[in-house]
Amino acid sequence: MKPFQLTYTAEDRGLLREALGAWGISKRTLASVKYGGGQILVNDQEVTVRHVLEKGDAVTVIFPNEEHGKGLLAEDGDLNIVYEDEVLLIVEKPPLQNTIPSREHPFGSLANIVAKHFNDHGIPSTLHIATRLDRDTSGLVCIAKNRHIHHMISQQQQEKKMKRRYEALVHGQIDKTEFTITAPIGRKSTSIIEREVREDGQFAETEVRVLENLQGYSHVSLQLNTGRTHQIRVHLAYTGHPLVGDDLYGGKRDLVNRQALHCTELELIHPVSGKPLFFHSTLNDDMQSLL
Repeated sequence: MKPFQLTYTAEDRGLLREALGAWGISKRTLASVKYGGGQILVNDQEVTVRHVLEKGDAVTVIFPNEEHGKGLLAEDGDLNIVYEDEVLLIVEKPPLQNTIPSREHPFGSLANIVAKHFNDHGIPSTLHIATRLDRDTSGLVCIAKNRHIHHMISQQQQEKKMKRRYEALVHGQIDKTEFTITAPIGRKSTSIIEREVREDGQFAETEVRVLENLQGYSHVSLQLNTGRTHQIRVHLAYTGHPLVGDDLYGGKRDLVNRQALHCTELELIHPVSGKPLFFHSTLNDDMQSLL
């Protein structure tokens, strides 16, 4: 397997360590390169981070190969690939599939199937799922093919340069056209799974746009400005409009056997080329039928 590498051009004279930091390579990544079998080359010669660059020098970072965790079994399965290149994989996850394996569902997860895809195509990486979805939730998932690329995408999320939009069907008619839910989310003291809005929780913000009011329900579009666990589910329940099918947070399952939530849009900046990327996914058949 050919190791993953990136090449940069020095714009000015200066210390290599500082240039690497400016290019978004973290100290943790540098440590993995140094101690994990990677290399740093300047004009094809191996150097240390104390090397002084000259303007125009070609800097190549060769990252060490990564291995799947011992608990991850590579499995055959359907993989709906929306986009793929040397650093990114964007896929559509169907409903009722775990993103990663769990004790209750050790087989058939998206991660298991992607691991097989990586093995089959000689991609020397473990799984770096940047936008995880709940088991019930369907739609777009972003996967990085390298630890460093995952770090860069996480930075985009923190800086709100990555946008994720969802569509959902919720209980009740909403009398507003657009509004923002800003309410901190934390773990519920009586549960290891449930979250709730609480004063000591983490800052969380969700933008809501009503697409259509139906008889006793609303079809809404949602944009996550933060990425807290169960954020959409908790925020909608907090407003009195839980997701249809989300019985953990007050929704009913009489119309559908899963929470009616789908990640329809994913917008980010390519971590290597710097070009904007936009992906769209249509609703699954079950949600289309509900509407």
